Amino acid sequence: MARRARIRGFTLVELLVALFAMALLAVMSWRGLDGMVRAQAQTEARADGVLTLQVGLAQWAADLDALVQLPQITAIEWDGNVLRMTRRSTASATDGVLVVGWTRRVVNGTGTWLRWQSPQVTTRGELDAAWQQAGIWSQNPGDEQVRREVAIVPLDDWQIYFYRETAWTNPLSSDVKSATLPTLGAAPAKAVAIIPDGVRLVLALPAGQSISGTITRDWIRPTVGGGKG
Repeated sequence: MARRARIRGFTLVELLVALFAMALLAVMSWRGLDGMVRAQAQTEARADGVLTLQVGLAQWAADLDALVQLPQITAIEWDGNVLRMTRRSTASATDGVLVVGWTRRVVNGTGTWLRWQSPQVTTRGELDAAWQQAGIWSQNPGDEQVRREVAIVPLDDWQIYFYRETAWTNPLSSDVKSATLPTLGAAPAKAVAIIPDGVRLVLALPAGQSISGTITRDWIRPTVGGGKG
């Protein structure tokens, strides 16, 4: 009788308790793994967001560094919606120039910071046409224009300021400086806005993204030297 008692198995209650404990451990383990996966995904998303923004800001600075002032040609202009620039080609100085546009536009329901770049242009007519296309692109782009744009990051709002005569000012204000640039021909030159000593970019990034809040970046024209504060 004693031998039979020593070899008896687990009771049903003991099995149920063991199964419950194993299930509880499995749930706790799953929650721990799920938390780790979520944390890793959030970290990767933030890293990707930071990298994308850094690349966008680097391209912004590169466009400004490559600004070129040609006779009777506007090098940079802000109309309240799009910032247009005439810059050197990335290929060669003999390959013409590019027109670049930066704007904020709603894409698929989300405000987005965008960059557009024209093909290389070599004539005044091509440059004028590209300048106009940049303005159209910022508000109502066609398929071809959309193919030439790059989305940077989601954006709630943005502001542009020019540094002129020891102060940051609104580029749309009436005191924006212009100059009459010399031309090689006999035709009279026209007044165009000159390159400012600095350009300030203020980005308002939306909440709920990997990066949010307000970011300010100042660009100083290389020939000026020193910061402007």
